[in-house]
Amino acid sequence: MNLPRVVILGRPNVGKSTLFNRLCGRRRALVGNEPGMTRDRLYAPAEWLGKRFEVVDTGGMIPAEQDLIASEIFRQARVAIEEAAHLVLVVNAQQGVVPLDEELARLLRRTGKRLSLAVNKIDTTQHSPLAAEFHRLGVRDLFPLSAEHGLGVDDLLDHVTADFPAGDTTSVPVEQVVNAAIIGRPNVGKSTLLNRLLNEERSIVTPLPGTTRDAVDAEFEHDGHRYRLIDTAGIRRKGKTHLLAEKLSVLQARRHLERADIALLLLDAKEGVTALDTHIGGYAHESGRSIVIVVNKWDAIAKTATTTQEYTQTVRRRMKYLAYAPLVFISALTGQRLEHLMHTIAEVAVARRLRVSTAEMNRFLAEVDLGRAPSPAGRPLRLYYLTQAGVAPPVFVAFTNQPGKFYFSFQRFLENRIRERFGFLGTPIVIKSRVSK
Repeated sequence: MNLPRVVILGRPNVGKSTLFNRLCGRRRALVGNEPGMTRDRLYAPAEWLGKRFEVVDTGGMIPAEQDLIASEIFRQARVAIEEAAHLVLVVNAQQGVVPLDEELARLLRRTGKRLSLAVNKIDTTQHSPLAAEFHRLGVRDLFPLSAEHGLGVDDLLDHVTADFPAGDTTSVPVEQVVNAAIIGRPNVGKSTLLNRLLNEERSIVTPLPGTTRDAVDAEFEHDGHRYRLIDTAGIRRKGKTHLLAEKLSVLQARRHLERADIALLLLDAKEGVTALDTHIGGYAHESGRSIVIVVNKWDAIAKTATTTQEYTQTVRRRMKYLAYAPLVFISALTGQRLEHLMHTIAEVAVARRLRVSTAEMNRFLAEVDLGRAPSPAGRPLRLYYLTQAGVAPPVFVAFTNQPGKFYFSFQRFLENRIRERFGFLGTPIVIKSRVSK
């Protein structure tokens, strides 16, 4: 839906992300005392008094800065401004008017967009006189507020949404959106992949590792299906993260993985499978997400007739626990084989929600030769009944003659037979045992 967009702007460390989280009603953006926590544009739906809109968070703007990251942040903010229905310039009441506030106010007034000034960090009534100084920025609509405590935010929302249309209350069927989180260590091409699939510069891309700090969500349509891509920060080992922003971004990357259906585990073809890659893959496996292993930068590899086969064997050997995950070789930079990647994601999404009837499962069980299944010495294991109890991921319950968990090798044998019959591409399978009464 084309909802009106409210874009939050300002210099670094004035409380933009705190206000963003307040307006969208959840802790979506990273918040901390370090400047530069937010870099990419972040979008989230919001609602006020029945009026629905989209709120956009941007990084701290420094127009004349030549630093690569700062210039990219400013470029991202300009894109958000062009899309906006209403601009909100955030300033810090505790610090007073600074030259950068004046420069940004002049820049935003020239856009001709509706503009409001949020004088933040008016945390008590004693701070209220601090807002008077900011009238000299030339923005007519000024609102003293505290984004952290919510004081004055309702007045800002009343004004911002005054000419927004009321939301449609009729029930409209919503198509299932497939959430795919792009995960991996820093600098493997996650943001490049997001931008290539969207065909727009949604995430900042630089040669510097750790450029992305917060997860960037973006929805798009492919072959009639809706997808939401989640570009996460590069996951590092604990000892390698030093700044607060880096530590928080790693935690957020793991948290955003939990809301995905599918994890796209990106590997760097030039560097091969590293110990950190296997660690990240293990975390995705344990989370119960479906997984597609994506080998990026394949265009940079000198190839022979056996290169793909040899690389596949290396990945399978280093990541035995992800034997069920399909392997796709791509170049996010050139777009090579991205169509094949999208086809694979679609197949995995269907497999994740596949449900097999109990009658079909028991026909399968009658045909499986359990005599070949490994089991510990002692009382022979008998499998009476097998049914699927859930999807996403698929969960099966097996009724047997013995209490407790299955012997590991038996469970793996049964899982492999289920995959041979029904597929479940890219999806972990959970098998629980119950004693038959």
